Amino acid sequence: MNSKHKLSLPAWIFIGMIAGIAAGLCFLGSPEFTTIYIKPVGTIYINLLKFLVVPVVLFSITDGIISLKDLKRVGDVGLKTFIYYMFTTAMAVVIGLALATAFKGLFPPLEEAALGELSYEASEAPGIMDVIVGIFPDSFLKPMVEANMLPLIVTAILLGAGILSAGAKGQKIADIVNSMNEVIMQMMMMVIKITPIGVFCLMTNVVAVNGPKIVGTLALVIAVAYMGYIIHVCVVYGTSVKFLSGMSPAKFFKGMAPAMITAFTTTSSNATLPVNIECCNKLGAEPEISSFVLPLGATINMDGTAIYQAVATVFIASCYGVDLTLGQMGMVVLTATLASVGTAGVSGAGMIMLAMVLESVGLPVEGIAIIAGVDKIFDMGRTTLNITGDATCAVWISKLERQKGRGKAA
Repeated sequence: MNSKHKLSLPAWIFIGMIAGIAAGLCFLGSPEFTTIYIKPVGTIYINLLKFLVVPVVLFSITDGIISLKDLKRVGDVGLKTFIYYMFTTAMAVVIGLALATAFKGLFPPLEEAALGELSYEASEAPGIMDVIVGIFPDSFLKPMVEANMLPLIVTAILLGAGILSAGAKGQKIADIVNSMNEVIMQMMMMVIKITPIGVFCLMTNVVAVNGPKIVGTLALVIAVAYMGYIIHVCVVYGTSVKFLSGMSPAKFFKGMAPAMITAFTTTSSNATLPVNIECCNKLGAEPEISSFVLPLGATINMDGTAIYQAVATVFIASCYGVDLTLGQMGMVVLTATLASVGTAGVSGAGMIMLAMVLESVGLPVEGIAIIAGVDKIFDMGRTTLNITGDATCAVWISKLERQKGRGKAA
């Protein structure tokens, strides 16, 4: 068959998702079969993605910093990236709060008896200072063994900075890092090719186990959250891509389709990272920029999680018959923005940080149990939003760096 008529990877991934939904509906009566025989194949796919995360982050960030060739440039790119991420996250919280407040009249308070039966064991949400201290590793290998992203990123940044500072003596190590990065990228492409199979198996099990009733009485709050996701994508990301990056939003979202579908099914920013890097580079992002900006974003840029936290907080408050004051909403904006920095890029981590947000406004953490059953649906959308935001930053920073390069050349 002529290569021009072959289906692209995004098309195969989409077909895998649709086929998975159809297969899941066929197995509604026997979810045990999908859990035992189909889900493990999807788990193997996720395991392979997770296997790549540590080497991708370590070598891509280190190589990206070395490619920047100037520590001052590293600091400049890092500062712009951090400011962009914090701004879009704050915008996400505001959008989430505005929508949830507009619809909170439709969120019915629950009976006290029902509330009394709620129980949810949330992992302890770390304090702000604990997050800051935890960023800096006390061992070179520990962040890699534990796949702890924040200290791993710091390790990669320090390693890259050290190689640059060493000058000629660091060049041999720089060559090794560059070669290792290329090897890891080739391994990444091998795994990416089986994405349609992984997506099919994961989606089949999700639908078979939960079925249409997963939405249940929480359909409205899920709809509000997804409305926030869509508004953020269209308004914030669409504006950023159009006016900051000078790219057609249609071209951007078409190019991002493989990463977005992968994020939707794996619900993990970290697992989607290899696919996201590939998509951004094809869209014209500079490899050294995407290698630095995207791993950083997978850890600290959580716009989807921020919207989810805002909507979930207003919903849980309504269930308890509590009206949040303007001051409390301001606290939600601040806490959710800061909490997003500490949210791990793994499936379900948003619920842990939601505990921090609830505590900041005096709401019972047990209220998380109200939405715990459908967190998977929230997670699909918020992870997709998270990785898309990372990509918008990568293409914008790449454009700025190209403009700066042309200015110096002139």
